[in-house]
Amino acid sequence: PLFFSVTKTPSRAPELLPSLSSKKKETAIVVDTHMASAMSWSDLENADGVRFSFNCWPDDRQSAQKCILPLGALVTPLKPIQDVPVVPYEPVRCKACAACLNPYAQIDFNSKLFVCPFCHARNNFPPHYAGVTEQNLPAELFPNYLVIDYTVNLNKATPTPAYLFLVDVCVSDEELTSLKASLTQALTLLPEDSLVGLISFGTHVHVHELQFAECPKSYVFRGGKEHTSAQIRDQLTFSRGGGGPQQQQQQQQYQSQNQNPNVQQQQSYQQMNPASAFLVPLSECEFTFSAILEELARDPFAPLPESRHNRATGTALAVAATLLSLGCPSGHPARACLFVGGPCTEGPGNIVPKALENATRSHKDIMQDKAPLFTKAKKKYDAIATQLCTNGHSLDVFACALDQVGLAEMKGCAQKTGGAVILAESFSHEVFKKSFMKLYGSQNKPDPSPESAPTSSDEVTPLKVHSNGIFEVITSRDVKVAGCVGPCAALDTARRNSGNVADVSIGYGGTTAWKMCALTRNTTLAVFFEVAKDKPDGVGGDGGYGQNPYGQQQHHQTAPQFFLQFHCTSTLPSGETRLRVITTTRRWTNGQNIPEISMGFDQEAAAVLIARQLTWKMEQDDELDGPAATRWLDRKLIGACQRFGEYRKEDPHSFQLAPQFSLFPQFMFNLRRSQFVQVFNNSPDETTYFRVVLWRENVLNSLVMIQPTLTAYSFNGPPEPVLLDVCSVAPDRILLLDAYFSVVVFHGSTIAQWRKAKYQEQEEHKAFADLLKLPREDANYILNQRFPVPRLVDCDQNGSQARFLLAKLNPSATHTSQGSPYGHAGGSDVIFTDDVSLQVFMEHLKRLSVSD
Repeated sequence: PLFFSVTKTPSRAPELLPSLSSKKKETAIVVDTHMASAMSWSDLENADGVRFSFNCWPDDRQSAQKCILPLGALVTPLKPIQDVPVVPYEPVRCKACAACLNPYAQIDFNSKLFVCPFCHARNNFPPHYAGVTEQNLPAELFPNYLVIDYTVNLNKATPTPAYLFLVDVCVSDEELTSLKASLTQALTLLPEDSLVGLISFGTHVHVHELQFAECPKSYVFRGGKEHTSAQIRDQLTFSRGGGGPQQQQQQQQYQSQNQNPNVQQQQSYQQMNPASAFLVPLSECEFTFSAILEELARDPFAPLPESRHNRATGTALAVAATLLSLGCPSGHPARACLFVGGPCTEGPGNIVPKALENATRSHKDIMQDKAPLFTKAKKKYDAIATQLCTNGHSLDVFACALDQVGLAEMKGCAQKTGGAVILAESFSHEVFKKSFMKLYGSQNKPDPSPESAPTSSDEVTPLKVHSNGIFEVITSRDVKVAGCVGPCAALDTARRNSGNVADVSIGYGGTTAWKMCALTRNTTLAVFFEVAKDKPDGVGGDGGYGQNPYGQQQHHQTAPQFFLQFHCTSTLPSGETRLRVITTTRRWTNGQNIPEISMGFDQEAAAVLIARQLTWKMEQDDELDGPAATRWLDRKLIGACQRFGEYRKEDPHSFQLAPQFSLFPQFMFNLRRSQFVQVFNNSPDETTYFRVVLWRENVLNSLVMIQPTLTAYSFNGPPEPVLLDVCSVAPDRILLLDAYFSVVVFHGSTIAQWRKAKYQEQEEHKAFADLLKLPREDANYILNQRFPVPRLVDCDQNGSQARFLLAKLNPSATHTSQGSPYGHAGGSDVIFTDDVSLQVFMEHLKRLSVSD
């Protein structure tokens, strides 16, 4: 074993390593700008799960603002990292800033104290660390353990997770049958001890009681009426005392026992929980749940002619949030799963009138304030999101309809709680079926190791969902937190870390801690920072800067360093609670040292940070529409090129960028054309869906959304990546486009003719059959590894669905280009568009960058 126990210590004491002499003394990672030539930024991300836009920061506020691009970090708290130690005790924290003990702390082994590298406060070791010596160190002081997992609350019994399903009964019979089949299959995959509940809604909301199979019944709430949480609670607990003093005392007793459980004195769930009739262990109600699902029928209240169905989605969500708060107190993992097939037209939260003559709101209606129901509905759903976040519960939205369902209004419910959002055409579509099974059918599968990879294209990567998470950032004294953009909700920590909060917020600001009700190993938060120093300090700084682990001076460094620490507490699907602590450091440099700042630039991380910042601004400012957002993005790009480019004034031909910036203009060109900025031809629900997914995915997946990947398959050689350009289209090629939300298999005209002639079925053309099979296998691999599951499009050149590929390509050859027959010179295809090409974009960028 790695550790051995120290004698005469409490149960929470760390187990210390026997000796340093038997292990190689590794050096903690101190990122130098010259490391960029030896290793990529993705390699550093694999070590700690963090990527910075700039890995060498200007040492004063004015110089940082001149960098134009944001100073930020993309943090993946649960990223699988190889050889991360898991220790069975709680961390030692600084008494001043609450930072955890880490390898960068200065240790005084004689006095048994350490100096915090963040606030420079002197802290005494706790009594059970009395045996710490230079040869006998706990795991958190080892230089190579900059990422460490602590197992906290070892003696606390974690309650089983709860799943509350909300089923829309206004859909067609075929849709309802497909949905019921998926729910029945999910029941067989959930843990047997998990709590399940069922709510069906249409004109009214029905809360089904699952405890008594002999006499099934449901509690009905009027869909068109506004119900407060107190009224819903009283109605659901009427048979148990109507919310009187006895019932309230019983609920308080259950919550206190849930927070401090004692297995010997704990009463049964059915006797203590006030919502035990509606949230029942699956092992006890599986037959009842299946029977109710089988008998579930469409809403009996048929709509009037030329009218929409009466759908009370807002009331159903309000009832679900109150039911979960009643049966699953704060800290109890629970998920509400909304299956909706149309817009809300009844009661609070409705987004469109019932008459079909009234069209559903569009982007133009929202920007011109012509959507009278939008603001009121959004306010209603935001209140529900606050209730869910308060109790640590999440909401998953499965919107399966050709019409809009109101996802733009209820975005906060899913975004702030970390719930999944799936947008599909129907409940029988493969996108819904595979995504639903991937989310709820993998909780019992073991976690894959970080170095392992699926060997088969049909092997599905399990989606492990952690619950009840809290993400916190600790910074050095000269760094302030501006905010966070991601699937989280801000927490109030002003009483403790008010000095580390920036005045200007980006995203969810005004705090250094955020609530994450649900998160996976790909969940990534974008944290924005601000330099607090007004004047650059001298090299070396004060006591905390420029120190390596154990307080020894680093004479090889020419600039001081600052420290950042990220804390993420979450509950695993197994019920275990862990705290992951990530400690990292970067260097200061003189604000005028442009070459060194450029050497530490990560263009991929910067592109993702810019995309999140821009989409956040578009969500908050209705006047920042597509053209205004494009101008904002252009100003950022031109300013960055003027700051970091090399050129002579008024000479565009002399303009050049460093290799670290070479791809950044291309990323911005594709971001300008993406569905995140250009909302034309997309509904508000579709735009919301795209942005919700962008805000939670890691750097690699986000880059695929911004700039899709294109792979070519031909007889000329093995598969190879090709330019995202129309010139890559050829008759004898098969192209595979990965745009994240869709995967396109595009067959050239010659390949399509051979396939239609069924040459692949002939023995002498086995090579052609293998060529057709290879891109489909790669596409299936992408579909099985990704969540949400993308849409698969199989199309041919000059076919109707070829637009899915052509819309993503650089229009280097259009109908206005010179040549024949449509003006292109020798190309195999053209794009009918008025958009400028990447070449024209770069010419204009050079001209504007070198001008005064």
